[in-house]
Amino acid sequence: MYYPDTYSIEEQQELDKQYQILLDSWTSNKDEAEIEHLRKAFEFAALAHKDARRKSGEPYIFHPIAVAVIVAKEIGMGPTSIISALLHDVVEDTEYTVEFIKEEFGTKVARVVKGLTKLSGIDFQNSIESIQAENYRKIVNTMAEDVRVILVKLADRLHNMRTLDSMAHHKQLKIASETLSFYAPLAYRLGLYAIKMELENLCLRYINPQVYNSISKQLDLIRESKIKELEEFAAPVLDELNKIGIKARFKILERTQSGIWERMNKFGLSLDEIYDVYVLRFIIDCPLEMEKIQCWQTFGVLTMFYRPNNSKLRDWLSFPKTNGYESIHAVFMSKQGNWIETQIRTEKMDLVAEKGFMVYLKYKNDPNFAENSLAGWLDKVKKLIDSDSSSAIEFLNSFKLDLFNDEIFVFTPKGDIVCLPKGATVLDFAYAIHSEIGNRCIGANVNKKLTSVEYILNMGDQVDVITSDFHVPQDRYFDFLVTSLAKSRLKAGIKEYRKTFKEEGKRKLQEIFEKLNVDFSKQNRNYVAEKANLSGKTDLYYYVAIDKIKYQDIEPFFKDENSNNSANLLLKIFTLGLLGNTHKNEDNIKDLGYSISTCCNPIPGDDVVAITFPNQPVQIHRPDCPHAIDLMAKYGKNIVKGKWQLTEDFSFMATLRISGVNKMGFGAQLFSVLSGKFHLDLYSIKMQSEGGMVDVTVSFYVNNLKQLEEIIDETKKMDLVKKVVRLERNA
Repeated sequence: MYYPDTYSIEEQQELDKQYQILLDSWTSNKDEAEIEHLRKAFEFAALAHKDARRKSGEPYIFHPIAVAVIVAKEIGMGPTSIISALLHDVVEDTEYTVEFIKEEFGTKVARVVKGLTKLSGIDFQNSIESIQAENYRKIVNTMAEDVRVILVKLADRLHNMRTLDSMAHHKQLKIASETLSFYAPLAYRLGLYAIKMELENLCLRYINPQVYNSISKQLDLIRESKIKELEEFAAPVLDELNKIGIKARFKILERTQSGIWERMNKFGLSLDEIYDVYVLRFIIDCPLEMEKIQCWQTFGVLTMFYRPNNSKLRDWLSFPKTNGYESIHAVFMSKQGNWIETQIRTEKMDLVAEKGFMVYLKYKNDPNFAENSLAGWLDKVKKLIDSDSSSAIEFLNSFKLDLFNDEIFVFTPKGDIVCLPKGATVLDFAYAIHSEIGNRCIGANVNKKLTSVEYILNMGDQVDVITSDFHVPQDRYFDFLVTSLAKSRLKAGIKEYRKTFKEEGKRKLQEIFEKLNVDFSKQNRNYVAEKANLSGKTDLYYYVAIDKIKYQDIEPFFKDENSNNSANLLLKIFTLGLLGNTHKNEDNIKDLGYSISTCCNPIPGDDVVAITFPNQPVQIHRPDCPHAIDLMAKYGKNIVKGKWQLTEDFSFMATLRISGVNKMGFGAQLFSVLSGKFHLDLYSIKMQSEGGMVDVTVSFYVNNLKQLEEIIDETKKMDLVKKVVRLERNA
């Protein structure tokens, strides 16, 4: 193997070792010609990156090699993808072109490498427009043509996350937020569950290290006892399965820190209150045609020994997820009085759940495999690309909304299945059937019960849409529509309806222009539409026709035209200048002012991230705030350095949820702690009792995290208090 002399002897030896690891990771059948092709790509990648080093100081070539190993070993892809992984940064970081890659390594490799090359030299109309969102859109577009692009990109992102320690903290936040917002959900949708879990866990490690380390320590304390309990739980079940001829094994899975934190945060629970920190998975070895039968037989055997919680039964055999995931999830009460989460699946189902897309390709012609799973999802990707999305941010939001959300299955009156994102409404369903049905929809019979167009559908609902020829689509429907398809069809329907007002609106507008002594030119009409914040002349004529825009509304536009235009020009210049200065000096944020975000209510002592936009106060968020993660993913370059000035004498809002025993004196004792001992400035308090328990949500002002922790500790000491949880949002 030949290497340039920019690599030391030790580094060349390590490259030889890594080449052998890559060959061993390539588990599919390979011939001598393919191995030679790989060797050529390996040597070329080492040559192309010969002068480059990573932040850690090691040769850059180790990164594409590591990505290629992930592609080969953890995703199970073939030579085209492995070679593309080796070359994925060559065009972006060196002088070599896509055309050169095509000549040397073929059209397929060149197409994947091109899809993985970031955008550059684009003249964006708005300096705020996220270049990262444009890169996402490019990836998605290429993914629809060749899914290998996103699989290699996921491997690239996984290795970047595994080696994020060497990056500056604000860069860690940017990369982790992008990963959590875009790449981890995409891995899940492609069925790469193991990669999805690792990405999310690495994100938590960098976004909220305090939580990550705390949960890790708690897991260390309970791991041994929980594993022993699950082994005892599984033993009689396996014995019985063996007696009836079902060959099965079990695995005990520990949820990741991120998965545990998601449950803690969502339900306000402590770790010891989460019953599924550990999961018992039964994996059955059987012929493909016996899969569903033996899975349900296994469920039956479990009920012989343990009582199930039927409200928590999830049947992903009858309704496989879009990514091909199939399994039975069931919760049982153990002999020790603890709820145990179980999963029942076959060897094939387990492989699909862990490896995703490549296993899907292996089984896609199997009649027992989940129909319309990943292939159906990729069809949706193509439809979304073809839909009308004017901006990259709009496109990204639609993509995440439609294709990352969990799905539900609902039925037409004839029993046909329609797949929609979770949270979809009756009107989303109507537009999914046909544009005209959506435009004329006034309600529906859901399970024979009359509902409105805003009704949120549930899994298994049967929907019979009610239409009226006299009904027209309305703007307010955008407020509750979920799918981008429905929004696109509603937009088109509204436009067609408003076109019918063109002649009347044009006549009325001409009369107004004559009164104002203004020329009825295209330029002046466009100017009025712009000043009125309308999308074009169709909307302008419509609003004039129905008298929503009158003479007195238009007159000020032309009266102040010159001064307004000058002001707008100055504002644009000032905005651009401010943005540039902000990026040049990230520490200089005091002149802009700042606002403490109410979505997560950070207080001094919390980890925080500062995000800046032109001509706006700097936004201060907790780094694990969902809104902050979304902003950092879209506007990574807007993250600036920020830290608390603990000497400032300010108060900050904090909210606690306190659960306790509903006995006389509880309220008085609580007020004694909050107001008497700590002299807190209470903002609001809400008490609600049910049975023998009472829930109190109280908001008050504190100076810093240390003071809040003292208040929480003191409150927990009350005899009647059972749980205290800090909430992100005010009551």
